[in-house]
Amino acid sequence: MSSIMQIIETYAGMLMGALGKTLLLTLLSLVFAMVIGMIFALMNVGKNRVFNFIGTVYVDAVRGVPLIVLAYFIYFGVPAGMKAIFPEFRLSALQAGTIALAMNCGAYMAEIIRAGIESVDKGQMEASRSLGLTYGKSMRLVVLPQAIRTMIPSIINQFIITLKDTSILSVIGFPELTNMGKTISGNTFKSLETWAIVGVMYMVVIVTLSKIAKRIERRVNRGR
Repeated sequence: MSSIMQIIETYAGMLMGALGKTLLLTLLSLVFAMVIGMIFALMNVGKNRVFNFIGTVYVDAVRGVPLIVLAYFIYFGVPAGMKAIFPEFRLSALQAGTIALAMNCGAYMAEIIRAGIESVDKGQMEASRSLGLTYGKSMRLVVLPQAIRTMIPSIINQFIITLKDTSILSVIGFPELTNMGKTISGNTFKSLETWAIVGVMYMVVIVTLSKIAKRIERRVNRGR
C-alpha cells in the first residue's frame, strides 16, 4: 500500500494528464467517427447499389483490419508513401491516433446508425414522402430523430470500447494512460502497483460511463 501511495504522490499529475489525453483522443475520435458512420450508414440504407457497395466495402474492410495494424499503417505507412510528393509530410501521434480510431470506430458506428434507422417503421418514411418531403428531408426530420433514441445507448457503449482501444495507440508513442503506465513502471520498477493504479483509473471511468449508458437506456425505454 505504501508503494502505491508513493507512486500516486509522485506521478499523480502525469497520470491525470495522461487520462485527460486519453479522454481527449476518445472524444475527438468519436466525433469524427459519428460523421464517418453517418455517411456510410446512409449509403447502406439507400437504394443506390453503388453507394451500398461502397458502404459495405468500407465497413467490412475496416472491421477486418486489427486496430494496431491500422495505427501502424497511418502513422508509419502513410507518411512514407507521401514522401515522394510531400517530403515534409508528417503525422503526430495524436493525429494518427485520431484517424485510426475514427476510422475503426466509424465502421462500427455505421452499423449502429444503420440498425437505428432500420428500426424505425418504414411507414414513417412513406408518410413523410407522401406529404411532399424529399428523401433527404424525410430522413433528417422524421426518421433520424426517432432512430437516435434507440442509438444512444449503443453509441455510449461504443465510446467505452473506443476509450479502451486508446491503449493500443501506446505502440505509436501517444502519451495516453497505458503508455504512461509503461513509463512509470520502467522508472519505479514497481509493475504490480503501477498497473493496479492504471487499471483502477480505467475501471472508474468505464464503470461511470456504463452506469450512464444504462440510465439513458432505461429512460429511452420508458419514453417509448
